[in-house]
Amino acid sequence: MNGSFENLIVWQKSRILAKEMYRLFGKLPDYAFRDQILRATISVMNNIAEGHERRSSLEWRQFLYIAKASAGEVRSMIYLAADLNYLDLDTKEKFIRSSEEIAYMLASLIRKL
Repeated sequence: MNGSFENLIVWQKSRILAKEMYRLFGKLPDYAFRDQILRATISVMNNIAEGHERRSSLEWRQFLYIAKASAGEVRSMIYLAADLNYLDLDTKEKFIRSSEEIAYMLASLIRKL
């Protein structure tokens, strides 16, 4: 837990994903979908940050589990976005890979704790 959460690659990647989700879905008229995917995406980066700031390995691990679960929710919503034709196949695959990478990095970090 040395340093700041801003230096964590997983937090940086989750921040990029959140920004991309906002660019893609921020003005989507389907409010329920938009709200759910944006909240889940923000949850990933914010739980990493909040857990890190707790300065307790036990608490940080719990927040990382929440972040990992939110990454799964984002991935699920990306599949739904493709099903609803809110994004094309290439974009879907890009975001699936990104959310999987973040989840993998979180799992690795959890194991290290």
